[in-house]
Amino acid sequence: MRDLVIHVTHRPGEIARVAGALAKKDVNIKSLAGIGMGNQGVIRVIPDDFDAARTALKDANIRFEESELVSALLENRAGELDEVASKLANVGVNVQAIYVIGLDGELVEVAMAVDDIKAAKKALE
Repeated sequence: MRDLVIHVTHRPGEIARVAGALAKKDVNIKSLAGIGMGNQGVIRVIPDDFDAARTALKDANIRFEESELVSALLENRAGELDEVASKLANVGVNVQAIYVIGLDGELVEVAMAVDDIKAAKKALE
């Protein structure tokens, strides 16, 4: 699984610009995260069709980066995220972004962008 990292100016209409470009290519957004700080913002998107999303952003002249994600299935209870985050921290892996990508009863699936995908996968085995 991969995500798209889109750096934007923190101003009205930027989310609409990105979402509109994806919609024009019939790309559905499975999950997203965003934050604005000062005059800059970052929108991170997990699309349902990665290739179409890449094309949509290129066609709209929207610059982006790509990153591979690692996922984990957690019980929906206190302490689960701490356990996963500690496993990653103990092997020196930094989490750059985290998404909730699924909920099923007492389970929560998360996807994380990390600085060392190989080490993260090994730590979470």
